[in-house]
Amino acid sequence: MSAQGWNAQGSNSALGWTPALKPGLIPLHPLTFGALLGKPFAALRHNPKVLFGFAIVIQLVVAVITVVVVGAVVFATFTRMESLSPSNPDFYPVLWGSIAINALVVLAMSFVSLAFTAVMQGVVAADIGCAALGEKASLGRLWRLMKPAFWRLVGWSVLQALAAIVLMAVIGGIVALGVMAGVGGSGEGVAITVVIGILLVLGMIPLWVWLSTKLMLVPSVLVLEHAGIRAALVRSWRLTRGRFWVAFGVMFLVSLIMSTAVGVVSMPLSLLGSLFGSVIAPSGPNDTSAIAIYVITAIAPQLLVYVLQAVAIVVQCAAAAFIYLDCRMRYEGLDHSLINYLERRDLGESEDQLGDPFAVDPATAVSSTPPPKPIPDYASAPVGWGPQPYPPQQYQYPPQQYQSPPQQYQSPPQQQPYTPPPPPGSGAA
Repeated sequence: MSAQGWNAQGSNSALGWTPALKPGLIPLHPLTFGALLGKPFAALRHNPKVLFGFAIVIQLVVAVITVVVVGAVVFATFTRMESLSPSNPDFYPVLWGSIAINALVVLAMSFVSLAFTAVMQGVVAADIGCAALGEKASLGRLWRLMKPAFWRLVGWSVLQALAAIVLMAVIGGIVALGVMAGVGGSGEGVAITVVIGILLVLGMIPLWVWLSTKLMLVPSVLVLEHAGIRAALVRSWRLTRGRFWVAFGVMFLVSLIMSTAVGVVSMPLSLLGSLFGSVIAPSGPNDTSAIAIYVITAIAPQLLVYVLQAVAIVVQCAAAAFIYLDCRMRYEGLDHSLINYLERRDLGESEDQLGDPFAVDPATAVSSTPPPKPIPDYASAPVGWGPQPYPPQQYQYPPQQYQSPPQQYQSPPQQQPYTPPPPPGSGAA
């Protein structure tokens, strides 16, 4: 029940119901699974010019920078190979060196892409925080809210990338050992290595899913709580305790929906592009037809894929931000803090007086102790049912009001038993 409902109904509000306060995108109460799944898509409609436009620009910038840098490095390194013949003793060292340089460039560009993704996560988290307060912020305001946490977001993305590299290096080392064993002629070593590699891969998948789910709230904590990376890791780990399967289910379904949408759009476009290619150049490709075919079959579908990828990034980041709000509402009473903030804001208090609405209260913050297990909705009685808590003195009788007077209702003293008189003439005196 909202604070407004309580103020309007007074002490009788337990017998009624009023909807929770909804100043903006979400109602200020813990969210259901359906709301967590649907609100990320509503967030895109709530502020499409900022979120969608910014995501599209980010995707295109990353794509252009990647193509230009990687293309230039590939052209520069493999051009040297034309001056060397395979019989030259420097051919294979130059070849492997070129491959290594290109791999390092691709790895560096992946880190650049992670930096842009971190910026997108911060902007979306800031926008969801503003939407919870009924605000539709501009890109400049979102950037100012996200800017203090920019380098922490980049550091968090780099940590994720390094963790993925370590996992791949472990698996690659196992495969390399298997190859070396096979070169040595040990079939048993190859078989053991293959089995160990398969088991490691199968074990890494659930480990990665578990860690990514437990730590998905880190960007929201970094932006909305202004915490450090270590504190954000601890906060995300504790907030998702008891809500792991809900968080995993929401993110899994959102990713499934968006990946299905990308596949549904990209596959028909690729087929249509190949059909148009045969129509444009029925007698074989030439210079003009080759360019037209390339534009139709590669660039046009890729642009739509970029659009859908931008939507997917926004929706996934918004889903993580909504899960963050839901966990704090359930465990720390964030909904009451936001309602109090909005009521004081409506009364005309300044921003300095209002303070930070997402600040963590140490008295109510989740700790290392597991939170109490929530009672399911079907197990709790409806509002107004069951015994009502009466004040302890409301129906007590006054101490002397109904006490009987000392002698008024006392029974009369017992009389002597009746003895009949003797009959006449009996001689009894």
